[in-house]
Amino acid sequence: MNKINYQRELDKIIEANKREDITPSLLLHSCCAPCSSYTIEYLSQYFKITILYYNPNISSAAEYEKRKAEQIRLINSLPVKHKVNIMDCDYNPKEFFEIAKGYEYCREGYERCFRCYRLRLEKTAFEAKKNNFDYFCTTLSISPLKNAQKINEIGFDIEKQSGVKWLASDFKKREGYKRSIELSRQYNLYRQNYCGCIYSKGANEDEESPCGQNKTPNA
Repeated sequence: MNKINYQRELDKIIEANKREDITPSLLLHSCCAPCSSYTIEYLSQYFKITILYYNPNISSAAEYEKRKAEQIRLINSLPVKHKVNIMDCDYNPKEFFEIAKGYEYCREGYERCFRCYRLRLEKTAFEAKKNNFDYFCTTLSISPLKNAQKINEIGFDIEKQSGVKWLASDFKKREGYKRSIELSRQYNLYRQNYCGCIYSKGANEDEESPCGQNKTPNA
């Protein structure tokens, strides 16, 4: 199966909106400040963005609060064409462990991660519909370790279920990831060395057991 270039699909959406002289509203799920840095810088030229900070996968309340504080600091510091707002969600790790049950030892980047993408995107679409946003999206595709094809597949599936338009995207294209590193250095952002959940943290801490396969999940 040929891969779809979702950056080109995003270009088409942006050009169509420019022709109609509209600036749509976008509820943008963000996993962390570094990943959102380039994404906000880029999309805020064309959309009125509200960041949804919903990440029940994060391994501890302290880590969650640290990442959230960095997200807020970045939003308040980054110059943008259209003001960016934030919608904060309560930290509820139980929601993540429920969808991860039975997938604790999956290899990083596969089914457990896909279920985590869906959990967060379903919440984003729900909030987008409730608050009358034109589009919903996520910063997740900026990471070279995240499967942009799968993220967009899930996004379009949720679009059908929710009736809210999914914003096709692959933010790692056009050196988006490289720009996010530059912005992270510029704003001295906290860059964590694992995705967020205890399983990715375990994989980072134990190279010989990339999925934490020799460890008992701390769920």
